[in-house]
Amino acid sequence: MTTPAHVSSLPDFRTHLLLPTAVFLMLLALTSLSGLDLQLADHIFTRGGNSWKWRNAWLTETVIHAGGRELVAAMALTLVAGIGASFHPRWQAYRRGLVYVLVSALLSTLVVNVLKRVTALDCPWDLARYGGEHAYHSLLAGPFAGNGNCFPAGHASAGYAWFGLYYFAFHYFPRWRFAGFMTAITLGLVFGIGQQLRGAHFLTHDLWTAWLCWMCASLLARHFFRSPNPQEMVITR
Repeated sequence: MTTPAHVSSLPDFRTHLLLPTAVFLMLLALTSLSGLDLQLADHIFTRGGNSWKWRNAWLTETVIHAGGRELVAAMALTLVAGIGASFHPRWQAYRRGLVYVLVSALLSTLVVNVLKRVTALDCPWDLARYGGEHAYHSLLAGPFAGNGNCFPAGHASAGYAWFGLYYFAFHYFPRWRFAGFMTAITLGLVFGIGQQLRGAHFLTHDLWTAWLCWMCASLLARHFFRSPNPQEMVITR
């Protein structure tokens, strides 16, 4: 394989870490101070006739929830197949990037699911406010103040876990980095909104999930792409 004459520069990781964190903290503060979590959940619940009418709906449960899991599983299998194909000399240049995307996706979902296991915030549908049994506790009261395991948002993480596509594209196909970013954002939003409609999560649960997944992808990218591999061919057209 011909050694490339050009290797794309990596992003400024200070900007990619600090700026998203600042935006996240601003959105979190606005959501918490305005009570938007409860306002949004109240609206969905009351518009459903004081019930979570979307909880078992075909669109939210079958298509977005169950279908979303199948879509992400298919994406992961495709990625594994791509890693296997990278052992062919023609695709060897992309192996490190493909491994990075897989590790980033796995780490992001792992971090979110471990936090779900150790925190105690409830799902909206479990709260007495919405016909459940448990009292409402906000994030400001601490992540261990409830009785459930609904924080952060697990299903949304299956979408936001693909933020690694942004850094993969930044390294190999810079003009496509926005498409990689929007793929993860779109999946995360669809999965997250679907679960909010079902009563499974509050908005802030999804905000935390998006930030955690972005940080995992960013920190791993800094490690994986710290120094260019001379065998990598970076395509910029």
